[in-house]
Amino acid sequence: MPTISHAPISIACIGEAMIELALDRLDPALGRVGFAGDTLNTAIYLKRAGGMAVDVSYISVLGSDPFSARLRNMIASEAIATDCIGTAPERMPGLYSISTDEKGERSFHYWRENSAARTLFQPGSGTSLDDLGRFEVVYLSAITLAILPESIRSALLDRLALLRAKGTVKVAFDSNWRPRLWQDIATARTVISRAWSLADIALPSLDDEMALFGENSQQQVLARFAGICPGIGALKRGAAGPLPLGAQGLQGRYASIEKPLDTTAAGDSFNGAFLAAHLRGKPLADAMQDGHAYASCVVMHPGAIIPADVLPAVD
Repeated sequence: MPTISHAPISIACIGEAMIELALDRLDPALGRVGFAGDTLNTAIYLKRAGGMAVDVSYISVLGSDPFSARLRNMIASEAIATDCIGTAPERMPGLYSISTDEKGERSFHYWRENSAARTLFQPGSGTSLDDLGRFEVVYLSAITLAILPESIRSALLDRLALLRAKGTVKVAFDSNWRPRLWQDIATARTVISRAWSLADIALPSLDDEMALFGENSQQQVLARFAGICPGIGALKRGAAGPLPLGAQGLQGRYASIEKPLDTTAAGDSFNGAFLAAHLRGKPLADAMQDGHAYASCVVMHPGAIIPADVLPAVD
């Protein structure tokens, strides 16, 4: 990706924004309500890290209920454009509950089978695949693909392939493997492999890739990416720090994370800061450092979206 000059680069993040019910670890009767979603989290951290150098839009579908109105307002408050968010009046956002153990590891329960976002790119949703051509970069995840009907999912990947072939759009992708969202593992492997073959910027997580593709080591994961993915990016390895994809000889030293409080959105925040750095023309090694710095900060605070003023400077 060339260095950004004066005009901000336009980026669309596609996916599902949800209501987040975070349960108190010590008192299960207590909790707090927020909003999150993997690609939304990335959109927010991307805008925070990229500032005026990036124009970020979110593409999704919400309802016409009070929660949808609040969610739409929250997205706009992060300086993210909402004009590509459609409305399905008969539906509401999905809901998930999250709890963490003493090591900061998460467990989730979801109520999303009839969420508004599942109508994305369908007639009457207020969203269209034609909108994708407006952007220079399109970011999505395997969760985005998993919630769509097969015909819409295929049409989305076909459109991204066409836009890439024209040289007008670059694709950024994170697999974010969630087994319960897929009809079977064979379908997931086929769809996600195709998405990786379209990825100009690849942001996989080591544990997700090993679990999905049955691999036993990071060497196997790296070898598969060398054969299937045309772009560059970073293989996220949690506290160990990322490894470069599509580049040789890069070494990095990453600050250790001694005791995470909550690992929610660790990968999403990494993606946001990495993309902000990469799209501004920073070297891959610096982009990985920025991503790790954001993730290291996010896991020390509860919830997916932490206060902006506690994030590290990544200029």
